[in-house]
Amino acid sequence: MVSILRMDIRHVFGENIRRFRTQAGLSQEAVAERMGVDRAHVSSMERGQQNVTLLTLWQAAQALGVKPADLLDEDFARDAAASKDTPS
Repeated sequence: MVSILRMDIRHVFGENIRRFRTQAGLSQEAVAERMGVDRAHVSSMERGQQNVTLLTLWQAAQALGVKPADLLDEDFARDAAASKDTPS
């Protein structure tokens, strides 16, 4: 079976969390508090090191005020990753 994703889904999720969080002007600590988790857990998710559950996906979306599907948008994540690599 061929995967339709070109990026690791954990990195897609992490890039999208980071991008929505920074757009909202929230710290990792603020998002963690809204989710009921530790700041280190949010950091780990943003780095693509967590294989999150559906419940965590839902909590992250609620904390950021977005739809859960928005956190799995590969195109949005790719744009975020590309903008990090482009010098300002």
